[in-house]
Amino acid sequence: MNGYGSLRRLRSLHCCSRMRADILIALVAASSLTATASAAPPPETPTFSRDIAPIVFRHCATCHHPGTNAAFSLLTYEDVRPRARLIATVTRNRYMPPWKPEPGYGDEFLAKRGLTDSEIVTIERWSEAGAPQGDRTDLPPTPKWTDGWRLGTPDLVIRMPEPYEVPAAGPDVFRLFVLPIPTDAVRYVKAIEFLPSSRAVHHANIRLDETRTSRALDERDPAPGYDGLLARTAQYPEGYFFGWTPGQLPPASGDLAWRLNAGTDMVLQLHLRPTGNLEQVQAAIGLYFAPDAPRRMPAMLRLGKQNIDIAPGERNYAVTDSYVLPVDVDVHAVQPHAHYRAREVSGTATLPDGTTKWLLYIRDWDFDWQDTYRYARPFTLPKGTTLQMRYTYDNSAANRRNPQLPPQRVHWGQNSSDEMGDLWIQVVPRSRSDLDVLVRDFRQKVFREDILGYETVLQRTPDDVGLHDDLALLYLEVGRVDDAIAQFSASRRITPDKAAVHFNLGTALTTAGRIDEAIVCFRRALQLQPDYVPAHNNLGSLLVAGGHLQEAETHFRRVLEIEPANAQALNNLGSVLLRLDRGDEALTFLRRALEIDPNYADAEYNVAHALVTEAHLRDAIAHYQRALTLKPDWPPVLNEFAWLLSVNPDASIRKPSQAVAFAERAVALTQRQDSRSLDVLAAAWAAGGQFDQAVTAAQAAIDLLTARGARPGVAIVAGRLALYRQRQSFVDTNASGPVDDGR
Repeated sequence: MNGYGSLRRLRSLHCCSRMRADILIALVAASSLTATASAAPPPETPTFSRDIAPIVFRHCATCHHPGTNAAFSLLTYEDVRPRARLIATVTRNRYMPPWKPEPGYGDEFLAKRGLTDSEIVTIERWSEAGAPQGDRTDLPPTPKWTDGWRLGTPDLVIRMPEPYEVPAAGPDVFRLFVLPIPTDAVRYVKAIEFLPSSRAVHHANIRLDETRTSRALDERDPAPGYDGLLARTAQYPEGYFFGWTPGQLPPASGDLAWRLNAGTDMVLQLHLRPTGNLEQVQAAIGLYFAPDAPRRMPAMLRLGKQNIDIAPGERNYAVTDSYVLPVDVDVHAVQPHAHYRAREVSGTATLPDGTTKWLLYIRDWDFDWQDTYRYARPFTLPKGTTLQMRYTYDNSAANRRNPQLPPQRVHWGQNSSDEMGDLWIQVVPRSRSDLDVLVRDFRQKVFREDILGYETVLQRTPDDVGLHDDLALLYLEVGRVDDAIAQFSASRRITPDKAAVHFNLGTALTTAGRIDEAIVCFRRALQLQPDYVPAHNNLGSLLVAGGHLQEAETHFRRVLEIEPANAQALNNLGSVLLRLDRGDEALTFLRRALEIDPNYADAEYNVAHALVTEAHLRDAIAHYQRALTLKPDWPPVLNEFAWLLSVNPDASIRKPSQAVAFAERAVALTQRQDSRSLDVLAAAWAAGGQFDQAVTAAQAAIDLLTARGARPGVAIVAGRLALYRQRQSFVDTNASGPVDDGR
C-alpha cells in the first residue's frame, strides 16, 4: 500500500507544468524563511507516567491486573516496559483491546473496547523512543478492583464441585461442568458474575437445566465434568443468553430479571487453553437476586441454519436466514456464534418502509473472541420488520484459523471442529400479549430448524442415542408423535438395558394414546432402575386415569421416599387422596407442594378443589383466584370456579357476573365445542337472571351431547333447561357438578 501511495504522489508532481513547479519551489523557500523567524517546537516525547499509563489503565488493566486470567498484569511501569514493542504492535493492528464489531455498522454498544487513532500513535511513538518512564509524579491513581466480585458480594455463590486439571501443553479442551444451584424456592436473578479461577479459561457458555439430564451425563464421566455435547435440556432462561469472555460483565437489571426455579442445575461449557503451566480450574458463579418478578419479559430470537455443508477448499460459503417480526419490539442485545471457518458476520433489520438498519457487522470473525454485544440505547423495530443474517465461511488452507489442514468437508454441529452459524437477538415486546404472540410464532421456526440440524447429524452418527432422543423430543414439540415414537424405539434397540429409553418411549406412547403400551414401558424402566422418579410419577398418573388409585398411591409415595421435596409427587398424591375421599390428608400434601413451589398452579387448583369438598368455600375461592392468576387460560378451573360462583346453595358465595366472565372465557377457549363449558355458562347466566342467554347456552350443550351420543348428559342438561325456561336458576344442592360428556 505504501508503494502505491508514493507512486501516485510522484505522478502528480511529474504532470505539473513548469510554472507550477516554480510556484512550489517558491512556497518551500517562503516556508523556510518563516520557520527561521518562529520555529515550532518538536512534539514532546511521550512518557509512561504522563501519556501511556492513562491509556493502559483505561483500556487494558480491566483484564490485565492481578487476580484475573490474563497472562500478565499491566498496572506498573515495570509490567509495561518489557512489553512496549508488543503493545505497540497489537494496538496498531487493533488486535488489542479485542473488539470485533466494525464501527459505523449499527448503534453504539455498551462497554465498547478500542483505542483512538491518536492513542495508538502515542503508544507507537513511546515505544520507538525507548519507552521512557518520565516523572513518576505525573502518574494517575492506580485503578482499584474489588477482590474477586466486581458487582459486590453475591447473594449466592456456586462453584464447580471439584477442580479440573488442564495440562501445561496440548490441544484446547472443550468440557462441560454441572453445578447444582442450592435453592428450594423460586428466585429472580438480576445479574450473574463469572469467576474463571484460572487463566486457562478462555471463554464460557452458561446454560440452565431444570431436569437431571446434564447431571446424569456428568456422573457417567469419572473425571470432573464430561466431554461431549450440551444436553438439549440445557437451555438459556427464556429470553436471555449467558456467556463470559475476559473483561465481560453483564449489567444488573431488576426490570429484566430472570426466573430461577428450585432444583435447577447450571451447566458451564468451558473453552480451556494450556498456559505452559499445570492449571487447576474451579470456576465460580455469583448470583444476584431481585426482590420481585420482572416488569418486562424479553424474548430470544435465533437466526441461522443447521444444514451447513462446506466442501474442502470452499472460500466463500454463505449462510443466510431471515424472520419477519409479528409485533413491535425493543432490541437490547445481539450475540453472534460461529466456529473457526467463519469470516464475515452480519445482521440487519429491514423496516416496513424499506430502510435497512445494521444490527452488527464483523469483518474478521474470530471464534476465540466471541462476545455478547449490548446496545447502549435499546431501539425499537416495528411490526413487519425483517431481521436478516448473513455469514460467510472459508474452508480453505488459506484460512489460518481452519482447524483441519488439509481442509475436510464440514457440517453443522456443536463441536468446535464442526461449524455453526447463529445470530441471537434479545428483544423486549411491548406487552405480555405481544410476547406470547412472538414466542408462539417464532417457536415453530426454531423447531423446524433444530429438526433439520438433528436429522443432518444423525445421518452421520446413526447409533447416537442422545441424538435420537433429542430429535424425538423435537418431533413431539411439533406434533409428529409417530416420528417421535420411531426415534425413541431406535434408542431402545441400541441400548435396551437403559431405563431412560423405556421411559422416553412410554412418554411418547402416552401422547399417542397408546396407554397399555406406555404402562409396559414405565414398568420396564422401573425394573431396570427402581428409584427412577419420573417413571414412578408417569406410571402413577396413568394408573390414576385407569382408576387404579391404590397402586398409583404407592408409586407417588415411593417418589416422596426418594425425593421428599418433589412438588409434582406431592401434588399427585394429594390428588389421588382426594379421589379416595381423604380430603384432610390430601390437603397436607397439597399445601406442602405449594410451600416448595408457590407458583405451582396445579397444586393451587387441587387445594381449592379439596377445600370445596371439605366445605371451606371462602378459602377455596382464594385458591381458585390464585390458580387463575398463574394460569389464566385454564378451562377446567374456569368452569369449576364459575360453577361454584353460580349454583352454590350459599347465596353469599354466588357472584353471577364473575361466573359469567369465567364461563364465557372457558367457552371461547374451547371454541364452543365443550358441553361442560356451555352447561356452566348456562347456569351462570341463569344465576344472574339472564334466562334467555341461559336457554341458548344450555341448548348448545344439549346439541353437542346429542351429537356425541352422551344420552345421560343430555338428560341432565335438559332438566336444567326446563328450569331456565320457567325463569328459574339452578342450585346444586347435591354437589353434582356440571355435565360430563364422557370424553
